[in-house]
Amino acid sequence: MSHDKIIILDFGSQYTQLIARRVRELNVYCEIHPWNKIPDRDTDVKGVILSGSPFSVRDKEAPEPDLAQIKGKLPLLGVCYGAQYLAQNYGGEVLPSETREYGRARMSFIKTDNPLFHGISTGAQVWMSHGDTIAFVPDDYEIIGSTEDVKVGAYHINGEETYGIQFHPEVYHTTEGKEILGNFLVNICGCRQDWTPDAFIDSTVASLRKQLGKDKVLLGLSGGVDSSVAATLLHKAVSDQLTCIFVDNGLLRKNEFTKVLDSYQHMGLNVIGVDASDRFLEALEGIADPERKRKTIGRVFIEVFDEEARKIRDVKWLAQGTIYPDVIESVSVNGPSATIKSHHNVGGLPGKMRLKVVEPLKLLFKDEVRRVGRSLGMDPLILNRHPFPGPGLGIRILGDVTREKVRMLQDADDIFIAMLKSEGLYDEVWQAAVILLPVQTVGVMGDERTYENVVVLRAVTSTDGMTADWAHLPHHFLSSVSSDIINKVKGINRVVYDISSKPPATIEWE
Repeated sequence: MSHDKIIILDFGSQYTQLIARRVRELNVYCEIHPWNKIPDRDTDVKGVILSGSPFSVRDKEAPEPDLAQIKGKLPLLGVCYGAQYLAQNYGGEVLPSETREYGRARMSFIKTDNPLFHGISTGAQVWMSHGDTIAFVPDDYEIIGSTEDVKVGAYHINGEETYGIQFHPEVYHTTEGKEILGNFLVNICGCRQDWTPDAFIDSTVASLRKQLGKDKVLLGLSGGVDSSVAATLLHKAVSDQLTCIFVDNGLLRKNEFTKVLDSYQHMGLNVIGVDASDRFLEALEGIADPERKRKTIGRVFIEVFDEEARKIRDVKWLAQGTIYPDVIESVSVNGPSATIKSHHNVGGLPGKMRLKVVEPLKLLFKDEVRRVGRSLGMDPLILNRHPFPGPGLGIRILGDVTREKVRMLQDADDIFIAMLKSEGLYDEVWQAAVILLPVQTVGVMGDERTYENVVVLRAVTSTDGMTADWAHLPHHFLSSVSSDIINKVKGINRVVYDISSKPPATIEWE
């Protein structure tokens, strides 16, 4: 089944993925493409959105897309930079704003009979983020929206379905932004709103059956959402042709190997559980450098996975839980982003396996993966799990990794996560972790002086992990967690709370 499609041209804005997610939330399929790699038109494409950009249209290096096959031929919506480009490049002028408009503003004028603003209220709050403004537009451009400070807040080109808005409809602070996008998608582009989890499941299962035929498929499970949903989709498509391998690297949460393995077996999956914890911990002995730890964990994982895979005869396919942000990143308008550190998840299985790759989730954002999982009837305990790095607790123990440190961290982490769940706070947090520091501090327990370890509690709120704020957990809750860890976990005498946001900090410490 084909779906109506919206193309989003990426000019490097931090908000581009958010536009795509808002379009998907309106049950319309969309794809992001770099502005300089515009795909050939096909009959499913119903409209195009131009994203914002960190550039000014007046910069020498500013992106200049070739819109010859789009403008006037397909409905087109320019957002912020996109709107300014459509004005500047076709006879208008963009100048530096006299008053730089960032943040909340209100629409003082809206042409409500224009289809883009159907049902939108005058005075609606919008979110501005630009240092330039459109000084004037060409004669065939009609102003359809203004704020107190920005006369050309929105426009329509007469005689074609081309629109520009200087505000960001995709952000939460534009209170009727979803309705404006919905007007563009449905009223102007005529999109069917049929991009739903059930439709995705039906079309993907049919596609997988055609692609895989009777071939055997191998999948490395991590216990996380992406690999679990990928496994469930594949099982629905090819049943016993799928074999899953779940490796215990000795750096999982307390009792997690047993719990997750049990969950998978209740789901009817054919799962091989491999306890390789001793092998990983021995390989990590004496290694303190974060990158070396990651590479060691990755190398041993590949060795273990390869050994297990060779026991299964005639496997043709390797399934991976790749999701859409991974695909976008690989063809980013700016090229792959600067590597801050090796990716949290272990990947890169050896080429010598010579397996073809199948990626059933490569069209989905993380929130869509969870919605698909719910439609598949999967256990909420798996679907609602916080992200957990592939190297596990190995990168939450700063410095070298020992069995005693793993034991301490597992016990402390177990207390923190269990109390988040019991207090109803777990689902309010994007990710929670305990970090063991290579620091010892003096303490007093009873009449005795102690010199023991420090742990950091880390909890953040986020929608996608790209940016995150520290979670404002109740003081009484933090007090209880601290007290429990210090009283129950031998070797820890101090607990601190991390109140750093991302950026500038990252979510993980290593």
